[in-house]
Amino acid sequence: MRTLDDVEVGGKVVVVRVDFNVPLDGERITDDARIRAAIPTLDALLEQGAAKLVLLAHLGRPKGAPDPAFSLKPVADRLAELMEDDVHLLKTPEEEWGDGDRLLMLENVRFFPGETDDDPELAKKYAALGDVFVDDAFGAAHRAHASNHGVAKLLPSAAGLLLQREVETLTGILANPGRPMVAIVGGAKVTDKLGVLERFLEIADTVVIGGAMCFPFLAAQGIGVGDSLCEAEGIEPARRVLENAKEGQLLLPTDLVLGREFSAETDVKELDGTEVPAGWMGLDVGPKTAKRYAQAVLGAGSAFWNGPMGAFELAPFAAGTKTVAEAMAAADGTTVVGGGDSAAALALFGLESQVTHLSTGGGASLELIEGKSLPGVEVLS
Repeated sequence: MRTLDDVEVGGKVVVVRVDFNVPLDGERITDDARIRAAIPTLDALLEQGAAKLVLLAHLGRPKGAPDPAFSLKPVADRLAELMEDDVHLLKTPEEEWGDGDRLLMLENVRFFPGETDDDPELAKKYAALGDVFVDDAFGAAHRAHASNHGVAKLLPSAAGLLLQREVETLTGILANPGRPMVAIVGGAKVTDKLGVLERFLEIADTVVIGGAMCFPFLAAQGIGVGDSLCEAEGIEPARRVLENAKEGQLLLPTDLVLGREFSAETDVKELDGTEVPAGWMGLDVGPKTAKRYAQAVLGAGSAFWNGPMGAFELAPFAAGTKTVAEAMAAADGTTVVGGGDSAAALALFGLESQVTHLSTGGGASLELIEGKSLPGVEVLS
């Protein structure tokens, strides 16, 4: 993979694909971590003498046309604050800019028809914006879009510092993990993470299951799950995972925290066991399970975590996820968190700076672990 050391940017206009798909409350950014994560690459390019930077980014899922709800203006304003420099927002790739503009940002690339289809004509418009292309958007690397794949074919191109670190860290923990290696996999659906589970059965010493995806595993063993969220299509794949796991390799909950309904105000009770009675749903792993999972992480040479242990966004059901997050933060081994809800949990508990690596791309990190090709990375090779 070509890196910043492999391209000459002095005096040139550099087109940079960044991942600024940040959460918004109206026009207020509620978490600017992805913006801050891109700044080292932007600073490095300017320090290497780049004349201008033209940033490409997407936000949300507009329908291939301009939509004020998905404008990058709040992002441009926040970047200007962080960079202590003006950021000029371009409405179209054809819009002209002033000679004095050093930082420019094209409006949401998903406003332009053909972006998600990797349209070559749109890629040419992106390429016409500069002399060199740098991709720093790991969160979009598993997509072949015009702004990260098509344009990379048309200009001298390389990975930015963030993309480089993401790929090197994730491939490193797969190829040569510290032992014992522990994989913590949570979330809602077994089918969404089946490939990841199968890969970890091959390389991890311990695979920990949490979140609603534990219920297909329990159901596959004939254990009642009550009103818990239990993906019916995941029961048979869960049964296969159980059959393929080595003895003692797979850890499942042994106690749960239940609620009557998915609400912070619902009735709550702890269940010493996993047979969920009718009228109740499992919304978190229990304290015994959380402690056992944390001990596995604390004793790991390397640990990878993707997916919460329960409905951590609801205070009565946050303890399991918090216990695992605190273990990831305290562990002496290499700790990698695969983005998405796990990253949100770390932020909620103020622990995001205390893990070895916090990935900015949940989907991309999972596909890389599965062994799939990432188009945005392959095109830079």
